Amino acid sequence: MGVNDRPRLLLIDGHSMAFRAFYALPAENFSTSTGQHTNAVYGFTSMLVNLLRDERPTHVGVTFDLSGGTFRSEAYPEYKATRSATPPEFAGQIQLIEQVLDAMGIVHASLTGYEGDDILATWTQQGDELGWESLVVSGDRDAFQLVDSNTTVLYPRKGVSDLVRMDAAAIEAKYGVPPQRYPELAALVGETSDNLPGVPGVGPKTAAKWLSAYGGLDELIGNAEQIKGKAGQSFREHLDDVRRNRRLNGLVRDLPLETAAEGLARRPIDREAVNELFDALEFRGLRDRVFATDEPDAPADADSVTITPVTPEPGALGGWLAEHARVGTGVEASGHWGAGTGDVSHLALAASDGEAARLDLGSLSADDDNALAAWLADPSATKVMHDAKGPMQAMSARGLELAGLVSDTQLAAYLLRPDQRRYELEELVGRHLGLTLDTGDGAPEQAQETLDFGDDPDERAGTAAMVRARAVGQLAPALDKALEETDQLGLLRELEMPLQKVLAAMERRGIGVDEGVFADLHDEFDATVQAAQAAAFEVIGREINLGSPKQLQGVLFDQLNMPRTKRTKSGYTTDAAALESLYLKTGHPFLKHLLAHRDSIKLRQIVDALAKSVGDDGRIHTTYLQTVAGTGRLSSTEPNLQNIPIRTPEGRRIRDGFVAAKGYEGLMSADYSQIEMRVMADASGDEALIEAFASGIDFHTVTASHVFGVPVESITPDQRSSVKQMNYGLAYGLSAYGLSSRLGVPVPTARELMEEYFKTFGAVRDYLADIVVQARKQGYTQTMMGRRRYLPDLNSANRQRREMAERMALNAPIQGTAADIIKVAMLAVEQALARAGLSSRMLLQIHDELVLEVAPGEREQVQDIVADAMTHAVELKVPLSVSFGYGRSWNDAAH
Repeated sequence: MGVNDRPRLLLIDGHSMAFRAFYALPAENFSTSTGQHTNAVYGFTSMLVNLLRDERPTHVGVTFDLSGGTFRSEAYPEYKATRSATPPEFAGQIQLIEQVLDAMGIVHASLTGYEGDDILATWTQQGDELGWESLVVSGDRDAFQLVDSNTTVLYPRKGVSDLVRMDAAAIEAKYGVPPQRYPELAALVGETSDNLPGVPGVGPKTAAKWLSAYGGLDELIGNAEQIKGKAGQSFREHLDDVRRNRRLNGLVRDLPLETAAEGLARRPIDREAVNELFDALEFRGLRDRVFATDEPDAPADADSVTITPVTPEPGALGGWLAEHARVGTGVEASGHWGAGTGDVSHLALAASDGEAARLDLGSLSADDDNALAAWLADPSATKVMHDAKGPMQAMSARGLELAGLVSDTQLAAYLLRPDQRRYELEELVGRHLGLTLDTGDGAPEQAQETLDFGDDPDERAGTAAMVRARAVGQLAPALDKALEETDQLGLLRELEMPLQKVLAAMERRGIGVDEGVFADLHDEFDATVQAAQAAAFEVIGREINLGSPKQLQGVLFDQLNMPRTKRTKSGYTTDAAALESLYLKTGHPFLKHLLAHRDSIKLRQIVDALAKSVGDDGRIHTTYLQTVAGTGRLSSTEPNLQNIPIRTPEGRRIRDGFVAAKGYEGLMSADYSQIEMRVMADASGDEALIEAFASGIDFHTVTASHVFGVPVESITPDQRSSVKQMNYGLAYGLSAYGLSSRLGVPVPTARELMEEYFKTFGAVRDYLADIVVQARKQGYTQTMMGRRRYLPDLNSANRQRREMAERMALNAPIQGTAADIIKVAMLAVEQALARAGLSSRMLLQIHDELVLEVAPGEREQVQDIVADAMTHAVELKVPLSVSFGYGRSWNDAAH
């Protein structure tokens, strides 16, 4: 029962609060990668979490309205008939909220023929009879009639975060009548939202005055002839409306519910269900808040990870490591890392027998220091870590080399659930082991309370680190087993783990820069921003904030009367895609300058971010992420080198700032040519596509020749361009609408082109159709190397989510296989350069491109090594082709 002296019943009007959450949070900012809007779900859940935290209820119930009529609409068909249609973005969100409630162990109810408010009233009545305290959360003022000495309404003043407590005194102060009289007042005044017209000319003050004077509505009606003036005449003329309103706005308090108030007791949260649902909804921080609502004095649902802490005597560390830390030792590092470097202050080691030690690297004896270094470098002493790449670099910067790392539990969890977006150790331990990491009251994670380490923060941090190390050691075998069951263990051990070491080395190396180039480009792009802004102002004859959607809406749709774009809560959208589409339709000079302004701002921002990222060594050290893209592609961050535009001359010039360092001759770029289409040709076995690659002629020209049925030499640039868009778009699940947008042609024209394309490449069409069929049956897609991507939305009842999942099913095997291929090539390049004893080194991977820094006299040998590694990464039905470029800068090396 916690802090409550008596049971506290929290009752929520689900539909009312879901709609308020929907309108409080912009729908365009809350949607999953499959297109499902989630703003109402997020806002409702956030409100619920706050209520559970602040009110500490012992019992919780949520009600929802059902579609279709109620006894009220049967009695009065116009009841609520004026309410606007439900926004399409709201579709499916009530069902998702119900899934959240199920996962949180909270009862929700609906009843045919009745509104959710009637269920609230019934539960409140039951709570009253039990002597419980009730809190009713609703944005419907009809709930005010439920207020009494036991019941308070929490009414949303703004959104769902600002709730005002409406007790009897608050209602009487605001409306001039006690709560039980509120529905009588509403019967007189009417309720616009319910389409219940009141008495014309009678407002709340007059209604409250009449009710007070006559002692209630029945008495008022009985004395209707005594009411004087125009208001009295109006009242007498609308008595039937008043009686109808009072019949309809009275809440039913005796429904035969399947679950009574006593059955609303809070149940334990199903953490696995929350994790799975929030993964699908792509919620991150919210799940931690949900988990924090579990009653702290409730019995634990899971055992904690336990350790036996030890402190080896000075000089005895080597002996302890030899005895305990030979197989599967969990390692947890403390320190800082990033930009390819860092430092480690402490290491926590947890052996498979549960013994754990935390080592302060700054205070080890010489013997212990040597013993630790030897153990870390010993490949036969196997180790496991969670998110190892950063600590690996920090250890390297300290002179400690790590070998024998056989698992990274973050990478393993990513392979099992590549769309999860978050791989926190605590969640993984709960999900796969059914254990918890005891965290105490906001303190760092620590061992179970039976281990008494006092209140010293350093001791708590040390205990937490040892527990995490032990958790990793226990988790790794469980994840390995799950990977083995899905035939993906080889991906972890033979691809992702070795690649992790290569990426760490690349991050340490970084890439040289010419800071003067970035400074000049900043000035140039800034001047372009100012010029585009001035030109845009001149077209419309006034100055506005070009970054303000509201002001842009005024210019585009009011002043210039352009076609309306997609409607959002804040008006018509002015995002980049909408503006580009408008420009294609209208060619208006204002849009031309506006788009140039936005492009130049983006380029300036990219240049500024790069300039800020230059390290003390004059090089940029990006960080590669292996666990972000669901397809298996690598991501780059701090700075993101994958977002440098290469389709425009201005964007390509940014690459002029990346140069070979002193002591190296130049940069070499090696890029796969049409790798995704080559994978498509191999996977589909389409003979025409295979022939196009084997012809030795430009691939897009040859495929265009097939599609249009004319000789290669007769293909026009427009024909080649349109088929090129088709070729590239296939790997992304391109639709006729998408192709029409790319080509700037009507959708029917794009559809005709697609039909002609698939007449020529029928095996491609069949292969793509089969991918979706198979994925729908088994729930996932698979790359050539066995990488899986799970797509539960393929069977969603929501058409938008289902179609988005189908497009993802089309591109995941192709993009994922291409990603796997270049990873294999990277491993081969790194190993071959080392075997050859060359000084040249691999610096960057950008999608299908590798960038290397070439030492004097090694160019030809490096190119041979890279060509061999990339073209023989896998064997396809068509040869893999690599294009090379070379020069002082990355741009000079373009090809």
